[in-house]
Amino acid sequence: MNKLAVVAFGGNALLRSNQKGTISEQEANVYETCTHLVDLIKNGYDIVIGHGNGPQVGNVLLQHEAGEKIFGIPKLPIDVCVAETQGSIGYMIEQQLRNVLYKEDMERDIITMITQVLVDKDDPAFENPTKPIGPYYSKSEAEILQKENGDKFAEDPRGRGWRKVVASPRPVRINNRKTIEKIARDGQIVVAVGGGGIPVHYVEGKRLEGIDAVIDKDLASSMLASQIRADEFYILTDISKVFIHFNTPNQKALDRITVKEAKQYLKEGQFTEGSMAPKIRAAIEFIENGGKRCIITQAADLGKPNCGTRIVLN
Repeated sequence: MNKLAVVAFGGNALLRSNQKGTISEQEANVYETCTHLVDLIKNGYDIVIGHGNGPQVGNVLLQHEAGEKIFGIPKLPIDVCVAETQGSIGYMIEQQLRNVLYKEDMERDIITMITQVLVDKDDPAFENPTKPIGPYYSKSEAEILQKENGDKFAEDPRGRGWRKVVASPRPVRINNRKTIEKIARDGQIVVAVGGGGIPVHYVEGKRLEGIDAVIDKDLASSMLASQIRADEFYILTDISKVFIHFNTPNQKALDRITVKEAKQYLKEGQFTEGSMAPKIRAAIEFIENGGKRCIITQAADLGKPNCGTRIVLN
């Protein structure tokens, strides 16, 4: 039986910080990322793909707000915007991955699942927004928007500007996980928990309802990887390895770390919230829930020997 891997696409796989976000730019980025998945498939892996949507969901929300302001069209809440981007990004991944597979003379079905993810409405994250979405702004632009709309903004850890931040509650349960596993183990490719999944919660007993939030895609992908008993979990980002003392003269790349070491680095504050910290937590949770290893790397290094930073139990 093939190994099963969950691969979480980072935002860089879809949209680069210096790009406007045109469909041609995003399709080119997705195609490039998908070319690197072929090595995993050739090496005998069945794969499930998760993806982020931070820039896209923020842009869709801005479009809704502009439509309401200019034309009086009611804007839709964040959970619906997440659903929209699950569909649009899933479409791009399906199309571009199929183009890559065709070029490699490989045949797979590729299925995007619009995935709802249960959260707790009393999660403390709703009182402390940390998840960045949408475009980058200057400090002065962010201050103006914060006064006008009451939105909260945070500075990007790499100094690329300021971004709106929203609540990012922990995932509690992923819907349709059994079907996702069944399709993947049948040799087909599934795109699921896009943007961390559509955040929903229960009201009045067992009635589901959306809630304004964006779930961290790495935590959701980690939970999915655990629940479908994946052998490996890959988190794709825009750097080749994880670093401690990042952007300082003492910067050091990590090749292999244990869960204990990862927890210590988190305690020391080596990893920034809204950036690497959630990825490390996602890796730890996957390993502690039975996963064999998590690899954090850039897409171009997929399939290479000893690529990225490997997080293991011991």
